[in-house]
Amino acid sequence: MTSWGALARLRFLMGPWLCLVLGLLPGSAWATPAEDLDYGGVPLWIDRALGEPSVMSLQGRSVDPSWFRATNPQPCPAPCDCPIQWPTALYCDHRGLASAPDALPGEMQYLFLQGNNISSLSSSFFSNVTALRWIILDHNLLEALDQDLLRDQSELWNLFANHNLLQSVPGGLPGGLRQLRLAHNRISSIPAAAFSALHRLTVLLLQGNRIKTVSQGDFAGLSGLSLLDLSGNQFTSVPKHLPESVQQLYLSNNSLSSVEEESFSTCPQLQYLRLGHCSLRSPNIHPEAFNVSSLIELDLSYNRLTTTPTVPTSLLHLYLEANHIHEFNTSSFCRGGGPTSYSRLRILRLEGNRIKAHQLPADWIYCLRLLQRLYI
Repeated sequence: MTSWGALARLRFLMGPWLCLVLGLLPGSAWATPAEDLDYGGVPLWIDRALGEPSVMSLQGRSVDPSWFRATNPQPCPAPCDCPIQWPTALYCDHRGLASAPDALPGEMQYLFLQGNNISSLSSSFFSNVTALRWIILDHNLLEALDQDLLRDQSELWNLFANHNLLQSVPGGLPGGLRQLRLAHNRISSIPAAAFSALHRLTVLLLQGNRIKTVSQGDFAGLSGLSLLDLSGNQFTSVPKHLPESVQQLYLSNNSLSSVEEESFSTCPQLQYLRLGHCSLRSPNIHPEAFNVSSLIELDLSYNRLTTTPTVPTSLLHLYLEANHIHEFNTSSFCRGGGPTSYSRLRILRLEGNRIKAHQLPADWIYCLRLLQRLYI
């Protein structure tokens, strides 16, 4: 049967439900957009009901800063802006500051210091402030944060220090933290008990660092962690001792030699797993490696796979683009036979491989009967 004959048969069997995209290339409009590295590459959630500022920077805004000073009765450090519409926010971002401002307003809750040249913060920097909720220190020259810097900040929810020169995860972090973003630093190790008090932390970004291993106890205390990003580090194998609560795990851009049967067995709630750009080969992936019933989305793009990997039948999204796949096995997606043996997969990406649509086995349309989008 010709390839067009196979497509006609496919349309007849699956009707209008399947969108088949042929010849999709990584540079096309469907390709994944470049990651936004601002604030660690994960979108910010703003709760206006709590009075959180709707902007994180005044850079490029048309309002004259002198208007802020003329109308806001609260004291404001000279190099910064204190907009009256956000009376608890202090904007000192993108000012070329070599040192942090003095005399912080006591009622300040949101501090934006990103985009400066600050290399250190004294342990008494926040001595006049007790109700901090957000601190953004991205794009500075910080090599460390003092152990006592945040000692009294029990209400702090979000600490961002992406794109600095940090050598290690800071100590003395307050237990109320919800988000800790330390992406793109020089962190090579996690000190003992660094996260032991962070039971409420839900987002931990450590991508773009120099971490090679994770020891037992490194993530102790992270009982509520949902998103863990370890992409772009120096792992050669899937790290062990991961938090049991993690639902989103990103390990892309590590040189992983293999994925073992028990690699993710300690993550029973895992839903989203990214393993793109990891130099993975098919023989080095155990058939039961992804046997996690909660898994919804699996990214194995830009590796060196030659066959389709075995995935759970409950998986919804599978990304295999830009590999060397030339062998498509329905057994990778379905177990056994009969009318109840089918995959729940909705999206399958196979573009940029060594297999064409007409080379797919005839029975794949029964196994993948719920498929809505196939890129090949």
